[in-house]
Amino acid sequence: MKVLCGIGGSDDSVRALERTVERAAAAGDNLTVAVVENPDSSTDVDALVERADDAVDGAGIDAEVRRVEGDPGTRIIEIAEREAFEEVVLGGGHTSPMGKITIGPIAEFVLLNAKTTVTLVR
Repeated sequence: MKVLCGIGGSDDSVRALERTVERAAAAGDNLTVAVVENPDSSTDVDALVERADDAVDGAGIDAEVRRVEGDPGTRIIEIAEREAFEEVVLGGGHTSPMGKITIGPIAEFVLLNAKTTVTLVR
């Protein structure tokens, strides 16, 4: 399966990266990691690229890690559609005190606008 994992520095996106790399190693997925700038995260983009490279190398898989500039949600959707990804994986989704799921603006935009299957890792 051709999978695009978008990460932006939140704890949820790091969990999504780890789970997606694990799955790619086990299932032989063709994985691309898109590192985006998340205005809600204080994590440096270069540090995220390095973390993604380390995760891919540690799993022993051949995956592309790329830094993506521009509006994060829009760019993830553009890449997914232009390059015919079968699935987009994102981190996000917290359960509120009332038991409702709340998601960040990037994940929400991708969920509402992507034509590709989107998996949200919590």
